[in-house]
Amino acid sequence: MEEIMNYFETIPPLHRSLILVGGITFFWILEGIVPLFNVRYKKWRHAVPNFFFTLTTIIVNFPLAYFLLKTSDWAVNNDFGIINWLPEMPLWLYVFLGVLFLDLIGAYAAHWVEHKVKPLWMIHLVHHSDHNVDTTTANRHHPLESVIRYVFTLIGVFVVGAPIGIIMLYQSLSVVLSQFNHANIRLPRSVDKALSYVIVSPDMHKVHHHFVLPYTDSNYGNIFSIWDRLFGTYMELDPDKITYGVDTFPDEKENSSIMGLLKQPFHKYRRPTTGTS
Repeated sequence: MEEIMNYFETIPPLHRSLILVGGITFFWILEGIVPLFNVRYKKWRHAVPNFFFTLTTIIVNFPLAYFLLKTSDWAVNNDFGIINWLPEMPLWLYVFLGVLFLDLIGAYAAHWVEHKVKPLWMIHLVHHSDHNVDTTTANRHHPLESVIRYVFTLIGVFVVGAPIGIIMLYQSLSVVLSQFNHANIRLPRSVDKALSYVIVSPDMHKVHHHFVLPYTDSNYGNIFSIWDRLFGTYMELDPDKITYGVDTFPDEKENSSIMGLLKQPFHKYRRPTTGTS
């Protein structure tokens, strides 16, 4: 564990890029082998806007990483934050708790708030308006949402008191697990169910992308499924009954246009309606 922490404390930017690209490549290939839904769309054409928003996410987060580093250094040097206030523990447990609480604040809490605050929902809508969810959807976030997610991550770093090694490990796991649970792959139901007791599995997260409430407002987790189960936001739905998108924004052509997606947060506020599966 010490070697892992030493690696992530000084992880080169190239390696972080390889994790991002390698994850997308791996799950993209896997989607062709064991697809959840048979592909009826042109994958490359569908991926273009999603790759565009992946790039904007990188551009937004790159300069802001400085503040993550400074906040982390301050917390560690001043012995501040949840994991620094706990009794002395093995390194593996210290790291696990750091990642666990960062996932709560930086992912689950941010995601829940985006669904409950009207203007933030309109920004987050870019992610939900994908009519063909696959591994590239994981990084489909409006630049404004990248800023929102960053703010929650920064708060998480401060509250948790996470050192930079744990932050880099958390962000790497977050990227890969998001690509995994968005991927258009079919796992054996028993395997997916077993995974969902620990991490957010593909079938679990696909429920969140169903086009009507209450399913849209469920399964907010990214890495760990414990938060949805603990806070009562966990739901199940047969994958064969899932329809992607948002019923109040049904225009697939606009939802596949980079310009249309950039303008989407500024439409009149609309929420998905309650429906039956």
